[in-house]
Amino acid sequence: MAKAGKIILMVFVHVFVFCVLGVVLYYFLNQQTIEYRPISGPMTNPLMGIAPWATIEESTQPHTLVYADLTWREFEPREGIYDFTSFEKQNQLARWRSEGKRVVFRFLLDYPGSKEHMDIPDWLYDKIGGDGDFYDHDYGKGFSPNYSNPVLIEYHQNAIQALGERYGGDDFFAYIELGSLGHWGEWHVKYDAGIRNMPSEEIRDLYVSHYIEAFPNTHLLMRRPFSIAAKLGLGVYNDMTADFEATTTWLDWIANGGEYNQTQEANALSAMPNGWQIAPIGGEQTGSMSPEEIYDIQLEQTIRLLEDSHTTFIGPGGPYDLVYGGSLQQGINQVLATIGYRLYVQQVKMPRWVHFGEDIEISLAFANAGIAPFYYDWPVRIYVIDEVGERLADYRLDLDLRTVLPDTLQVIAFTVPVEKLDNGRYSIAIAIIDPLTDEPAVQLAMFCACPCLIQQIGSFEIYRVKDRLENLISW
Repeated sequence: MAKAGKIILMVFVHVFVFCVLGVVLYYFLNQQTIEYRPISGPMTNPLMGIAPWATIEESTQPHTLVYADLTWREFEPREGIYDFTSFEKQNQLARWRSEGKRVVFRFLLDYPGSKEHMDIPDWLYDKIGGDGDFYDHDYGKGFSPNYSNPVLIEYHQNAIQALGERYGGDDFFAYIELGSLGHWGEWHVKYDAGIRNMPSEEIRDLYVSHYIEAFPNTHLLMRRPFSIAAKLGLGVYNDMTADFEATTTWLDWIANGGEYNQTQEANALSAMPNGWQIAPIGGEQTGSMSPEEIYDIQLEQTIRLLEDSHTTFIGPGGPYDLVYGGSLQQGINQVLATIGYRLYVQQVKMPRWVHFGEDIEISLAFANAGIAPFYYDWPVRIYVIDEVGERLADYRLDLDLRTVLPDTLQVIAFTVPVEKLDNGRYSIAIAIIDPLTDEPAVQLAMFCACPCLIQQIGSFEIYRVKDRLENLISW
């Protein structure tokens, strides 16, 4: 009896070990790891790239952004009467919205020109009692109001609030450059020409607060890394993009902070070297260099400055009027392939087959081969697609794209319900959705055979247990 018991025990142990090994082997054979490499070259994706003037009829280069500015004089010709109609028509906002493009916007109180003029309304000039300075200097002619005037500040808040009520409801106005103070809204004046200096930090922050209140969900950018930009996590823009000396100075402000030479305030600028990780960097292409210098002769320098800046968009200006396919196209392509985000799926872990009635567990490693994040929390959807390409189901992925920084991985595990699907082969796909259209809108930086911007990332089969056992035995 004892011997028989030992034999039974040995058989039991062998069966148990065999079963364990079978389970391990099954798990090993069933798991697949799929690796992807990022593609190179320019991609025309939302919220990045060049931003030509919104008034243009056509751009020779692809773009998803447009730039529009608006003077107060145009916007509020009579007190409390805001002329949205003229602004929207001139800048073709209905067209750009229908084409899925976004706006970079700036509000102006002083735009130097060739003739004597004002960029604030006449009624406002009367309200502030002419408090300001007419000028005629190297930049041009115009009127620089006293930005510390309390009446000007009060009416400015009203104007920005009206803009926010009109354009702050979605991300069509994707980036707003502040705007409002100084020549061209760039927060500087030519004070050595007799114009009073820019206002103190306390006053400047009041103007910023108007934008914060009116556009709480829009990315705001400042010309310099002022203390309030660092405190509130605002972006920064450089209106001398590609100019080595000006951009190097601007990058030094971002790296080290320092004095604001317009007011001689010692610590008005704050170091925010990692500010690009949460807020965008943009700016106008410099007018101090020719296209040949930017996109050919000094191309290597241009690329390096853009990388150091973590630039997401260039505009206004840019190569929008340069012939596509011309002698500068290679340089333009390199610039467009450099700036902004380049999101892709680096790795997928998922089973090769799933038992009928079960769900599928998947792990994704999301990466960014660009120089900047994706700055809005757009939805990411997972699709289940059958063998003929029909989308059977889709699910919102719990992934905040803003956290996918360059040179980092965001690994996310999730379960896709497939328990109601029949036997057969299925694909898993992913897409980033434009909230304005509720359609896929972002090309991932990986090869995609589907023009619909839905990227297939892996496949699996559903088997009934009986079918799988038969296949394993035959294998």
